[in-house]
Amino acid sequence: MKNTSTPEKANAAKYVQLENVDMTFTTKKGEFNALKNINLSIREGEFISIIGHSGCGKSTVLNLIAGLLKPTEGFLFCAGREIAGPGPERSVVFQNHSPLPWLTCYENIYLAVERVFGTETKAQLAARTHAALELVGLTHATEKRPNEISGGMKQRVGIARALAMEPKVLLLDEPFGALDALTRANLQDELMKIMAKSGCTAVMVTHDVDESVLLSDRIVMMTNGPSATIGEILDVNLARPRARLELAEDQEYNHLRSEVLRFLYERHAKKAA
Repeated sequence: MKNTSTPEKANAAKYVQLENVDMTFTTKKGEFNALKNINLSIREGEFISIIGHSGCGKSTVLNLIAGLLKPTEGFLFCAGREIAGPGPERSVVFQNHSPLPWLTCYENIYLAVERVFGTETKAQLAARTHAALELVGLTHATEKRPNEISGGMKQRVGIARALAMEPKVLLLDEPFGALDALTRANLQDELMKIMAKSGCTAVMVTHDVDESVLLSDRIVMMTNGPSATIGEILDVNLARPRARLELAEDQEYNHLRSEVLRFLYERHAKKAA
């Protein structure tokens, strides 16, 4: 496995760890080994993207970190504690926006806040909810229901709901995959601003090469399944804040983009052979 991380970064604090993780599912056709020998250390405050072809286990890795799945072999840790199930320190934003249709934007977020900070006063819970709405630029849509807002705004509700829980780790499963190109670009820019403000650790599954380079500190590239593993890890040493239009002409950005494309094309060729 090729790893382009520098020694200094490799020795940095390990906030989320995956150690010798295997994941095998039992199906009607027998056992299916989705992941094999996954080892990954993620630093606090780092933004990681996981990319690879369909069926390479990207979402399985995310679900393992979320605690929605338990590994067949190996261990996962967050902040020094073993991940044994879901927890409020790890919030998930799924591809489908999934706000409750009978609740307003405010009520959708308040519901999550109340579950995590239920011992606080109603005024404190309301303040947390309003702060989350402001963070994603939805103060004007506080009283609107999901059928009254756009798909991009619904996704922002999902992000706000996740961030309102003040997670230590934000997990994003192709959060912009179902959106049109312009809305996706706008939300990517918003997410960069939000992450700069929140400072939490993020792990994102994506199929989008440009998205992975634009948003990430490191890109984890998965080999083809079954028995998928980490093929390469690419450092993205681009200064923040990042401006999309400026990066389009940036030599380092285009080099990183070509490295990810090279990896994906090579894997596609092996799959087709």
